[in-house]
Amino acid sequence: MLFSSIVFLYYFLPIVLITYFIVPKKLKNSALLVSSLFFYAWGEPKYVILMVISILLGYIYGLLIECSKSKAAARLWLTLSCVTGIGFLAYFKYADFFIENFNLATGLSLPLLKIALPIGISFFTFQILSYTVDVYRKDTPAQKNIIDFAAYVSMFPQLIAGPIVRYVDVAKELKEREITVAKGYEGGRRFIFGLGKKVLVANLLGELCDIFRASDDKSVLFYWMYAIAFCLHVYFDFSGYSDMAIGLGKIFGFNFIENFNYPFISKTITEFWRRWHISLGSWFRDYVYIPMGGNRVGPVRLLFNIFVVWMLTGLWHGAAWNFVIWGVMFAILLIFEKLWFMKVIKKAPSILQHIYVMLLVIISFVIFNASTLTQAVQDIGGMFGAGNVPLVSGETLYYMRSYAVVLIMGLVGCTPIVKKAGLKIRDKAISVVLEPVALLGLLMVITAFLVDGSFNPFLYFRF
Repeated sequence: MLFSSIVFLYYFLPIVLITYFIVPKKLKNSALLVSSLFFYAWGEPKYVILMVISILLGYIYGLLIECSKSKAAARLWLTLSCVTGIGFLAYFKYADFFIENFNLATGLSLPLLKIALPIGISFFTFQILSYTVDVYRKDTPAQKNIIDFAAYVSMFPQLIAGPIVRYVDVAKELKEREITVAKGYEGGRRFIFGLGKKVLVANLLGELCDIFRASDDKSVLFYWMYAIAFCLHVYFDFSGYSDMAIGLGKIFGFNFIENFNYPFISKTITEFWRRWHISLGSWFRDYVYIPMGGNRVGPVRLLFNIFVVWMLTGLWHGAAWNFVIWGVMFAILLIFEKLWFMKVIKKAPSILQHIYVMLLVIISFVIFNASTLTQAVQDIGGMFGAGNVPLVSGETLYYMRSYAVVLIMGLVGCTPIVKKAGLKIRDKAISVVLEPVALLGLLMVITAFLVDGSFNPFLYFRF
């Protein structure tokens, strides 16, 4: 079930909210759990069993780790938790990728398993793993109530595409949380803004990317227009989902972490990754990079640590070599900045810093979105005129005019300009009346787009 669907907005969500607010306090987690399982089963009826099994195993492993008499026993249960979680992920997400590459390396023809990828498996697996690790580290006691733990893992606002919420960050709220009209309004506003980013910006930019792929009249300008449109499409699609998840969390009384912080205003690649998909970056930092020694090691081991983390980051996004190369590219850039280039960058004019970051980020996402490595090379080559690609074409100019407004909306909206302007308007007393009216109007426009539109899945559903 999509957040950006009529079924969710006008059937599922109202029923869930009414049920949630009328049940007694002690049953709110149960209501959230039942609605979350229904939400997941709507699109993945058979894989809801996989999620339930993962929840039960995570719950049991947490209890076994906590009650272990020795460190060795606790480590054994943690190892089994990691093997189980990563094993499920490897089987459902990477089995065919491994078989394909094994066949290429050996010349064999082992049949592919052709397993459908369970939606959200990367997210709920990482949440369970972080929980068992935190119990092992004694950062949190194990959750004794299976309903509370299951509600944490399956919570539908962030179940499908994050942010990756750690148990330690919501443990208190699972027991005692503040549910107020003010917080509900704040969450609703955040949800509608996120929905607008998805439906009114990301979806239209996605259309432009599809048009580019289908075109036989590509030009250098069209390649660049596509590359910029795809970067903005990913940002508004994923940050829009995160906004909706955070907004829904507030309505239900939870405070989820921010997942994006205007990454396109960054002046270094290092800064970009502090601002982009924050929950994933911090997860790999705390549960992979630092346990491997982080930057408290020699230069050779430091390089190894960074490469491992970024290869895993690339693979996390998908079982294909373009994702691995995308991750390795950022590993090289981050190493380059960390060891040599950071001082040079900081001395450069601000505009050059931004150009440096955006050029590399745009190229990286062209690689990210390529269906094959050959296509990635062709797209990057086309951006720089390789293969006698013309600078401009009539079709390019037509689509530039057609999508100029949404491109400008995307370019402006990915900066803090809109937020700052909104805060200034909200400071005015008149905004108390105008803001609810504006939000209702925005929701009506979004609804009109959804009624008139087609299926519009979130990009990160495939991860």
